[in-house]
Amino acid sequence: MGSVEVDSKPTGRRWRLHQSAMVVLWVVVSLTIWAGLHWHIRRLSMRKAEEGLVSMCDERARMLQDRFTVSVNHVHALAILVSTFHYQKEPPALDQETFADYTARTAFERPLLSGVAYAQRVVHAQREVFETQQGWVIRTMKRDPSPVQDEYAPVIYSQETVSYIEALDMMSGEEDRENILRARATGKAVLTSPFRLLGSNHLGVVLTFPVYRADLAPDVAEEERVEATAGYLGGAFDVESLVENLLSQLAGNPEIIVKVYDVTNASEPLIMYGPDLPDGFPSPSHISMLDFVDPFRRHNMVCRYSKKPSVPLSAITTPSGVFVICMLVGYIVYAAWNRYDNVKEDCRKMEELKKQAEAADIAKSQFLATVSHEIRTPMNGVLGMLDMLLDTRLNSTQKDYAQTAQVCGKALISLINEVLDRAKIEAGKLDLEIVAFDLRSILDDVISLFSSKSREKRIELAVYVSDDVPEVLLGDPGRFRQIITNLVGNSIKFTERGHIFVQVHMTDHSKLITEQKPDPRINGHNDDSISTPALVSANADFDTLSGYEAADTRNTWENFKQFLSLSSHSTENGSAHNSNSEPVTLFVSVEDTGTGIPLHAQSRVFTPFMQADSSTSRNYGGTGIGLSISKCLVELMGGQIWFVSRPRIGSTFTFTAMLQWCERNGAEEMKKDAFDILPSCFRGFHAILVDKRPVRSVVTKYHLQRLGISVETVGNVDLGITAWTAEKGKFLPGSKRRCIFLVESDSSGGKNGSFSQDQILERSCNGSILDVPKLFILATSELEKKKFPGLSENAYIMKPLKASTVAACLQLGLGVDLQNSNKNGNNIEGPSLHGLLVGKKILVVDDNRVNLRVATGTLKKYGAKVECVESGKDALALLQVPHKFDACFMDVQMPEMDGFEATRQIRLMEEKANEKVKTGDYEAKDDEVAGMDWHLPILAMTADVIQATYEECIKCGMDGYVSKPFEEKQLYQAVAKLLAPADS
Repeated sequence: MGSVEVDSKPTGRRWRLHQSAMVVLWVVVSLTIWAGLHWHIRRLSMRKAEEGLVSMCDERARMLQDRFTVSVNHVHALAILVSTFHYQKEPPALDQETFADYTARTAFERPLLSGVAYAQRVVHAQREVFETQQGWVIRTMKRDPSPVQDEYAPVIYSQETVSYIEALDMMSGEEDRENILRARATGKAVLTSPFRLLGSNHLGVVLTFPVYRADLAPDVAEEERVEATAGYLGGAFDVESLVENLLSQLAGNPEIIVKVYDVTNASEPLIMYGPDLPDGFPSPSHISMLDFVDPFRRHNMVCRYSKKPSVPLSAITTPSGVFVICMLVGYIVYAAWNRYDNVKEDCRKMEELKKQAEAADIAKSQFLATVSHEIRTPMNGVLGMLDMLLDTRLNSTQKDYAQTAQVCGKALISLINEVLDRAKIEAGKLDLEIVAFDLRSILDDVISLFSSKSREKRIELAVYVSDDVPEVLLGDPGRFRQIITNLVGNSIKFTERGHIFVQVHMTDHSKLITEQKPDPRINGHNDDSISTPALVSANADFDTLSGYEAADTRNTWENFKQFLSLSSHSTENGSAHNSNSEPVTLFVSVEDTGTGIPLHAQSRVFTPFMQADSSTSRNYGGTGIGLSISKCLVELMGGQIWFVSRPRIGSTFTFTAMLQWCERNGAEEMKKDAFDILPSCFRGFHAILVDKRPVRSVVTKYHLQRLGISVETVGNVDLGITAWTAEKGKFLPGSKRRCIFLVESDSSGGKNGSFSQDQILERSCNGSILDVPKLFILATSELEKKKFPGLSENAYIMKPLKASTVAACLQLGLGVDLQNSNKNGNNIEGPSLHGLLVGKKILVVDDNRVNLRVATGTLKKYGAKVECVESGKDALALLQVPHKFDACFMDVQMPEMDGFEATRQIRLMEEKANEKVKTGDYEAKDDEVAGMDWHLPILAMTADVIQATYEECIKCGMDGYVSKPFEEKQLYQAVAKLLAPADS
């Protein structure tokens, strides 16, 4: 301890010295800032003063120039007057008295002129006659008789103010003579240099205008101008008075000094106005140029302040304030520096925690990838073996056990997929596909998924798609199916009576619902003033799918009819969206009459892993992640999701999704490759549907019309028989057109709620109808069959309805041969996986023997010839060119050589073989096709579903991707792109 204290003392002294030096340095820096800021503000103030001086000087110069120009124009007009009335009138209409009177009365137009006069041009030969006419002798400026010269310019007319110049020869003065000669040569006004005016003794200039006997062209020669000259009109400008009057009229700054110069001779400028200033006057100045008409002479105005601008107060207060702030900042920094060590230690700890958090995030991603692979790998074996087990001969108990295990395994895989989806969404690595898909087929698949559960619960499960929704769209069918499956799955889980109704419309038509006033419980906005609704009365009946009240009061039969009307109108007029460049925005609604969401839990519906309360998971199961994933997927599709829920009434989830139009060729190709192509054998059939619920009848009509069956809907059996009677002439025995009688189980109308085909015959015109329509009952559950004991098993169509199920039931009930009725290529089954794989020789590469057995069994099940190896090196040995394999299923993660490297090596071998084929160096064997191009289709097999893995597969040269465990549809989609169907 003692040594530590001894060592700390010099350190403390050094620290205090450093502190003192830093304080002194900070004060010096603050003073420097003060000086710099003071200079800067003074400079800005001076610049502002200079800008003000420039503005004021330019304004005064412009006004002086404008006034001078106006006066010059008036003198020019007077020259034209003299030319018109003195020379162009015979006898002249102008004399001295008239001129003096006119100029005196119009002097207000020339406030800048002390007077105007007109001098006539007289050549020497005309002098004697001229003097005799005027009665006086031409005199010089000094009032002596003018000596003999070539020509004279004596003043004959003058304003009263300058009458003293009458009879004076303007050409007797050297400068006046020069001005007169320039004026008549150019035809423009000219000015003299500044001189003291007679009478006022002010500095001024004389303006001279030539007067011609007649109008001249602008481009006339100088000699012609001189010849046509009759005289000269001049005016004396008192520049000093002009500037004084101008400055007195402006609300100018008295500190501004104005000087006007004649700078025709730049080396010796002549002052025209302004006081004398001592040399080296410190005030800033500005020069503004003046244009006084005469292009020969140049003038300018010089403005300056009478004294140097003072230092502004802000140049002292602002730097002083900044100095004080700098001192305060220095003090704060000084105080904060004493705690620096503690803060530094805290920052070090925070940096360590940050690194740990980043490492944990990376570890989470790696953990998810590892868990995905490690769980899916054994699950692939479990599900594969169970699938193979189910293909063997089992008794009912064994088959039930195997099917239960298979369902549990698939549930576990589904849970893993949801967790991985959530992780990919949080990491921003979830991308959507853009492929063609049939929306109606996807909805049928989802309905089939929950059909057994809905029958077990005896609830209505239905789907309806508006007619104007395109048949084939571009988007991500898997993610769209996932959203619908999550929403319908939740509805099935929480609904014990009533219905679940899925609707799809175009957003343009959905506005009639969304623009109405919504229920106050929308999206979980709780209002304490709203009481919890009571249970729905058993006798209550609403215009909904099942008759039970729906949560969203806007989903009424009236609104649904408007949907139908708008959709039908758009389809008939072709006014539905038809521009491939525009997105297709769908409005999807999933309505149920289940338990609803408690008001206190509605705000956290879309929160991951959150459920309404602790009893939800216990009573209904689930993880609470499905809705949060659905919300993220909807937002990725450019849409929104919201809900309306009322406890003990039900919930309605609604979302929008932006998809794209599919080109006609792509849509036709997609239909051609689809699994479920609806038969055309029912086209022309007519159905009479007995259903007392209008919404449900529209749904049934939708499915029947997809099969080409025309439908007439009535409310009871009697009306149905009446309708049949009216149509009986159209359905004669042996006719290809047939009639079907479909009755909802709760709309039969009998005393016991039941009737038979014979009863229809009895109640239809006393049995006079020769061809009685085939009767079908639409039933929600197996228990409803007991209400109709007289009907055969083929007379029932079990709900939920979908077009392919209805077609199959009608086939059995009517005895229609679907296979023969679709000779034009519309097979319901379409191409099968067996047709693609039968006879194909396939190599399977996987280091896990269980997975090898599963893959081998699955492929052999569809007729393929399979050979297995357990490493990438063994695969390379078998795939040396030439080989006989049609495809290769390659595991990605293997020891020694993984699937990526093995694929690269295979592609390299094929590339070399193809080069030899092109150059002719390759020798084909007897059973090989000459010139063939070697490219073995390779499909990746892995339990890792991370996007980066798929990208790596494509990058290394693989042709596709199959995730474990295998599913028939996924396997078909991957194989169909690579293998042609085998010849039968």
